[in-house]
Amino acid sequence: MKKYIVYIAILIAGLFLGWLLFGGSSNNEAAHDHNTVEKNKMWTCSMHPQIMQPEPGDCPICGMDLIPAEASADGLAANQFKLTKNALALANVQTTVIGDAINADNTITLSGKIAENEKSNAVQVSYFAGRIERLNVNFTGEKINKGQLLATVYSPELVKAQQELLTAASVKENQPALYKAVRNKLKLWKLSEKQINQIEKTGKVKENFPVYATVSGTVSEKLVEQGDYVSQGQALLKIANLNSVWANFDVYENQISNFKVGQSIKITTNAYPNETFNAKVSFINPVLNPETRTVTMRAVLNNSQGKFKPAMFVTGKVEAEEKQTEQQLSIPATAVLWTGKRSIVYVKPDASKPIFEMREIVLGGRVGENYQIKKGLESGEEIVTNGVFTIDASAQLQGKKSMMNHTKEITESFSTPKKFKEQLQKAYEGYIELKDALVKTDANAAKTSAENLQKNLMSIDMKLLTNKATHQQWMQLIPALKSSNAEIAKTTDVAIQRKYFKIVSDNFIKAVQSFGINEVTYKQYCPMADSDKGAYWLSKEKQVLNPYFGDMMLKCGEVKETINNN
Repeated sequence: MKKYIVYIAILIAGLFLGWLLFGGSSNNEAAHDHNTVEKNKMWTCSMHPQIMQPEPGDCPICGMDLIPAEASADGLAANQFKLTKNALALANVQTTVIGDAINADNTITLSGKIAENEKSNAVQVSYFAGRIERLNVNFTGEKINKGQLLATVYSPELVKAQQELLTAASVKENQPALYKAVRNKLKLWKLSEKQINQIEKTGKVKENFPVYATVSGTVSEKLVEQGDYVSQGQALLKIANLNSVWANFDVYENQISNFKVGQSIKITTNAYPNETFNAKVSFINPVLNPETRTVTMRAVLNNSQGKFKPAMFVTGKVEAEEKQTEQQLSIPATAVLWTGKRSIVYVKPDASKPIFEMREIVLGGRVGENYQIKKGLESGEEIVTNGVFTIDASAQLQGKKSMMNHTKEITESFSTPKKFKEQLQKAYEGYIELKDALVKTDANAAKTSAENLQKNLMSIDMKLLTNKATHQQWMQLIPALKSSNAEIAKTTDVAIQRKYFKIVSDNFIKAVQSFGINEVTYKQYCPMADSDKGAYWLSKEKQVLNPYFGDMMLKCGEVKETINNN
């Protein structure tokens, strides 16, 4: 018996010793890992996944408790989303790697665009009046050669002049001066000696005359169509010789002293990322642009291979004449979306994968086609510069942060012209009619109301918004307003109408907040609308009458904001 007691005592002692040696460290390690996870964890809302906060709390939209945000099954962070290669191609999504305007090796990086070489441009005109019987140039971008037949013109003036030539030819022995004058008249209309001799030889009057190209190049603009009447000297085509092009760059006022004509510049493009093109600075505009505080610097590029296209973005690097210390980061204006007072861009965190995430930035001044960046981006990051609205729409559809559902947004209100506000007020009345029809679940009335609202939206004159910021804000809202409202007007399916009414409401709320109307309105919210994703709408009364459910849940919702900026 004593032997068993000794064995049990030894076993207990061993277990205790093992706990001391391993159990404590394991617990400490577990505690350490737990703290690390908690420190790096983000919290989101199960109903509104666009909400992303570094600590637990309540959802600012629906008030539900936030839950830990997990990475998706394909390894994406909670605020990232992925697009297929086919979607990227269809949307023509383009990205750019941004960099400091002044690099560590004291080279200055400039953003620019390819433009036609104006010295090589020409205008093809008609040297006689008449009707274009046939136009042989079918499209803009068509290449033509000098001497090529461009058009055939019926000209009563030429018919009359030929008759005069035949008459003068019959009396040229007696009146040589008259004969010579008639021939010279035809030459002024660009008829050749051969053509004139042919008319005189055959004795036949030609009704239709050819127009030949006087230069070689690419048609940059068609100014007439077949069947048009043209006057003498009227332009028919604009022709650009793209064998050489200009690369125009905007130079900051404080950097002008670093550049001079004849200076070497290295040029790169997104289209040919592995190629560098060497050129010389050929021109620096002596006049400063008072709005952008920049001057235009130009380099001429040989384009015999047709690599450079007008309007193509290019980057130029020039070695600075003086040591620079100020760092200036800039991005193309096409990359920026405005959401009230905030500006956002879409960043591609991994260059090898079609993954994107929204980033809020702080802009500096605009310089030409670019904005300076004060905060939010770093040199070397890759951002979307074309197709930004498509990327934003994809983020909305996947429930990620986007321009439209960015909950921290503060919508900027503008000083709005009275007439514009009156037009918006009329559209607001149409919106309320649409809302009331959906409250009653009356699809036919909703269809009619949407048709009336569309007319009101079409009649709003955006030219009244002379301020660039206000005009830009309206241009961001109106396409979605018109397109989503048009979908409501197409159908009598109330479920589809309510789906698009959410988009109409989101954009109309922003319009009312930004530009104002002539009365107080109430921004209301139902957390159960749109399959529990939640949806907003505007109402003239505080009383909640839900347009997303009608009688099914008429009172579901609450007033989130009273808008009074009339």
